[in-house]
Amino acid sequence: MTDDPKQPDEPPQPPADAPDDAKASVRAAPAQPAAPKAGEAASTATAAADDAKGTAADKAAKDAALAALEADDAKPATKPEATSLLDKALPLPAKKAEPAPAKKAEVAPPKKAEPPDPEHDPNRLPEAPPWWKTLRADPPTHISALLGIALIVVILGLWWVVTRGGPTDRIISPSKLPSPGEVFGSFGRLMDRELITSILDTLERVFKGVGLAALIGIGVGVLAASNRGVGSALAPLVIFLRSVPMGALIPLTLLLFSDGEKQKWMFIFLAIVPFVFSDTVKAISIVPERYVETAQTLGASRFQIIRKVLVPLALPDIITSLRFQLGLALGYIMLVEVINTPHGIGTLLMGSERQGLYEHIYLLLFVIAMIAFTLDLVLRTLQRGVFAWRKDL
Repeated sequence: MTDDPKQPDEPPQPPADAPDDAKASVRAAPAQPAAPKAGEAASTATAAADDAKGTAADKAAKDAALAALEADDAKPATKPEATSLLDKALPLPAKKAEPAPAKKAEVAPPKKAEPPDPEHDPNRLPEAPPWWKTLRADPPTHISALLGIALIVVILGLWWVVTRGGPTDRIISPSKLPSPGEVFGSFGRLMDRELITSILDTLERVFKGVGLAALIGIGVGVLAASNRGVGSALAPLVIFLRSVPMGALIPLTLLLFSDGEKQKWMFIFLAIVPFVFSDTVKAISIVPERYVETAQTLGASRFQIIRKVLVPLALPDIITSLRFQLGLALGYIMLVEVINTPHGIGTLLMGSERQGLYEHIYLLLFVIAMIAFTLDLVLRTLQRGVFAWRKDL
């Protein structure tokens, strides 16, 4: 076998995908004569091919990047796609929304303050219901006076209706009930019968009897209320005097005191003293015990507690009882003034009945009522002034 003669080396051919510049440079390279150093030529050709490939790859990458930027500018911003397995498995965190720029607050012009509605004011205190919707509430003074006057007017109106007209046309005979005009028109004739003197004599007897009853009844009542043993001893006598009818005391007082002036006011004394005693005991008993205990704590004696604690606190109720008993005494005195009495309201009543002056009988009843009302009004006014701390008087 014989060896073929060596052919001269052909110039290197550029790769098919190489750029035109690389191909042109290769073609333009002059053919090198065959040399013993063939490895160096091969290395040089390989390096040139690698450079051509790198340049083409960089250009392609740049073109792709420019195309991607243009596509991003043309399309709306979307959520970036995951490029890795971890990104595909886990959702991307949501972007924090940027706070909107704060708008400048518009200052509203100040509104004119409106007065609060009293019906819907939350700070309004609740009002008390009117007196006619409240149990045991006292009406105002002027309302009380108007109500009393209205009742009197109604009674007088009915009285006038049943007695109007002539004696034969009336609903009630004038011998039983005179008309209002006939009754009040006879006041002048009644004054001629010494009405003022009779009133003064009657008041004198009443004041003597009530005064003695107050002195004995209040004194013994305070003692009985402070010492329950004394109260137990006096209880039977008091019950007896309270149970005896007023008419039954007239023969007793005539037997004991004859038919003089003393018999008149002693009758009043026996008639009301048991009631004054009972009311005094009750008034002392209802004094709160804390006042007594406070006085004892301060070292007060029994007499000091009675004089400075029990009696002052019970006195308003005792005076109220005397007011009521004074009104009753004006009625009781008429029972004994018909017996051997020169002057008195009872004497005028008896004389009017005997003389057939029926209008004077009704008029004297009005006089007695007016006297009792006046005395009660005066005493109640004084009582409210002295005991101003008691609002129930």
